[in-house]
Amino acid sequence: MFEVLKLLFVKITQIMSIRLFLIFSFFISISFYGINQDSQFTTQFKSGIKVGAERLEMYLPKLEGKRVGVVANQTSIVGSSHLVDSLLSLGVSVKKVFSPEHGFRGTASAGEHVRSSKDIKTGLPIVSLYGSNKKPSVGQLQDLDILIFDIQDVGARFYTYISTLHYVMEAAAENKLEVIVLDRPNPNGFYVDGPVLKKGFESFVGMHPIPVVHGLTVGELATMINGENWLKNKVQCKLMVVSCENYSHSDFYELPVPPSPNLPNMSSIYLYPSLCFFEGTSVSVGRGTELPFQVIGSPFIDSGSYEFVPKSKMGAVHPKHENKQCVGYNLSLFGLLYVRNTRSLYLHWLVGMYEKTTGTFLTRPNFFDKLAGTDELRKQLENKSSIQSIKQSWEKELNTYKKMRSKYLLYPDFE
Repeated sequence: MFEVLKLLFVKITQIMSIRLFLIFSFFISISFYGINQDSQFTTQFKSGIKVGAERLEMYLPKLEGKRVGVVANQTSIVGSSHLVDSLLSLGVSVKKVFSPEHGFRGTASAGEHVRSSKDIKTGLPIVSLYGSNKKPSVGQLQDLDILIFDIQDVGARFYTYISTLHYVMEAAAENKLEVIVLDRPNPNGFYVDGPVLKKGFESFVGMHPIPVVHGLTVGELATMINGENWLKNKVQCKLMVVSCENYSHSDFYELPVPPSPNLPNMSSIYLYPSLCFFEGTSVSVGRGTELPFQVIGSPFIDSGSYEFVPKSKMGAVHPKHENKQCVGYNLSLFGLLYVRNTRSLYLHWLVGMYEKTTGTFLTRPNFFDKLAGTDELRKQLENKSSIQSIKQSWEKELNTYKKMRSKYLLYPDFE
C-alpha cells in the first residue's frame, strides 16, 4: 500500500499546482502515518549508541591536574547527570562554563542576548558566547589549561552551535590550549543537501563553505575546520575528538534532550533544515506556539488547513506575528515520516508559500541570503524557477563537498 501511495505522491507533485500540493502533502502525510504505524516506515531510532561524554576513560586522564573550561548547555548529559556535575564529582578542576546561544540551561529565545552569570547549582562562572562576545577572550582563557566542547548539534549549517565551535577552536589555538570535543550523533546526519555557502555570505548563521545539511557530527566538523585551514590566519587547534560508539551515519538517532527551545521533538529537528529559510520571510514557523518548526503560516495567505496564533512565551519572546491569526499548514506528521525516507531538503513549502503570499514575502532578504549561504536561492524564487532546476544547481558543488567530507568521516557513511 505504501508503494502505491508513494508513486501517487510523486506523480501528483509533478502535475499539480504548488497551491494544491501544499494541501495534498498534509493529507498524504496523515495517510502514511495511519497506514504504517507498525511498519518499517514508522520512525525507529537506533539504541545502544554511546556518546563521547559517556566514554570517560578516554578523556579523564587528560584532565588530571588541569584547569578545565567546559563549553556546554542543557544537552551536555552523561547518563542522567550533567557533564559539569559529573566532572566535579570525579574531582576534575572545572573553573568555568562557556554557554552558546540559548544559554547554559537552554531557555533563551533565538537571538536573545544572554548575559554572563553564575550557575546556581555549582557556583561556577558562566561566560556567554553569544551576542557581542562570540569568541572567548584572552582574559577568559588565561586561567585555563584545556577546553571541553560537549553540545548536541542538529546538523544544519545555520544552527549556531557549530559557529561557537569554530570560535572556541580559534581562540584555543591562539592561546595554546587543547580542545577536547565529546562527540554526539547528528540527528540529520543521514543525508547531505542544500546550497553550499559561497564566499561573501559568511555570518554567525553560516561560517563555512558547507551545504545547509552537512552530514557531519561536531567532531567530524571540528577535524574538517582544522584540516581545511578555516580558522583565522590558518592557525591549527590542538584537537582531540572522543568519538561515539555504535553509531553510523545511516542511523536514526533520537535526541534525549531538546537542543533548543524551538526544537522540542524529532519532527521539528527533521523539518528545521527545510523550514529555517522562512525566518527571512513573512511566514511564521510556529515560534510562540506548541508546535515550533512544525507549522507554517502567516496572516498574508487566504487558504490553508491549519490556523495558529503566536504568543510570547519562554524561548519565543515576541515571536513573528505575535497575537495575530496565521493561516497555513501543520507539518508535524509529515516531518516525522517524510524527511528521513527521502533524505533531502523539501522546497515545495518555500516555493508554495512564496506563490500564495499577498504582499512582501522576502521581508528580510539579506538574512534569507545568509541562511541560504548565497543569493542564488532568493533569485531563483523571484524568477519562479522550478524545484528541479533549483536542486540541479546545487549538484556540482555538493559533489565536490562530498569528496572533501569523506576525508573527515569518523563513522560508517550512509552512502
